[in-house]
Amino acid sequence: MRILVTGANGQLGYDIVRLLTSRGIACRGCDIDELDITDGAAVLSFAADYSPTHIIHCAAYTAVDKAEAEREPCFKANVLGTQNLALAARENGARMIYFSTDYVYGSNGEEPMDTDTPTAPLNVYGSTKLKGEQAAAQILETGNEKTPELWRSLAVLRTSWVFGLHGGNFVKTMLRLGREREELTVVADQVGSPTYTRDLAELVLQILLKPQFPAGVYHAANEGFCSWYEFAVEIMRQWGMNCRVKPIATEDYKTAARRPLNSRLDKSSLTRAGLRRLPCWNDALSRYLTELR
Repeated sequence: MRILVTGANGQLGYDIVRLLTSRGIACRGCDIDELDITDGAAVLSFAADYSPTHIIHCAAYTAVDKAEAEREPCFKANVLGTQNLALAARENGARMIYFSTDYVYGSNGEEPMDTDTPTAPLNVYGSTKLKGEQAAAQILETGNEKTPELWRSLAVLRTSWVFGLHGGNFVKTMLRLGREREELTVVADQVGSPTYTRDLAELVLQILLKPQFPAGVYHAANEGFCSWYEFAVEIMRQWGMNCRVKPIATEDYKTAARRPLNSRLDKSSLTRAGLRRLPCWNDALSRYLTELR
């Protein structure tokens, strides 16, 4: 195997590169300073030079609120960039893993959503990530003379509320604010699954090592559900911080981008594919905070 990982300087890409390298798997990580994924010719040239067997696409425009005003750069990164990498995968006969998001959904119900739940993104970021999924699928479904059944070679992993050691995230923000303030207010009616990048990296390794590539759409997030408020409370508890956390409703916390109240992802898709599901989110948080210390 020869693995090309985009977004290698981000939380997720960093952990994937580190894990694959530790297992002795040939891996090349790249980021914007080395490869502009919105440049189609550059992407094709870069991939041709490396000849990957797999492309793991972690790079993305993830500034959810800024995306409402910066629609063009968000579209270029999340749609055009994904399209370019899918074309490179097709030309090299490579399999592709694309990381998407819970924000492709817009449901306000309370039931966990399976992968066949209708998509209805509420914001520009979610819309572009969904269009990225669709662009990759449309390209890879056509195959080429090297791999006439290349449609079996795209895995879309929809994840949520990601946190990792390398870069900023909600956990680090809460710890910083907890040191600065005696009390915080956090949204209590948005519910989902906090997800540790280390656990996502382990899932990627599972996928790579399966004898038959498990193409399809998956929900890839840590087990269990909580609100952002409950997540913040648990962060403070596990860290031993005395900062008080008070719940607030989404309607009382105005942001540029709308967010779904229900981000509960049903992870049965992993079980159906014979993949191990990720540990519970509070266990993941404990391991993460141990590393942070």
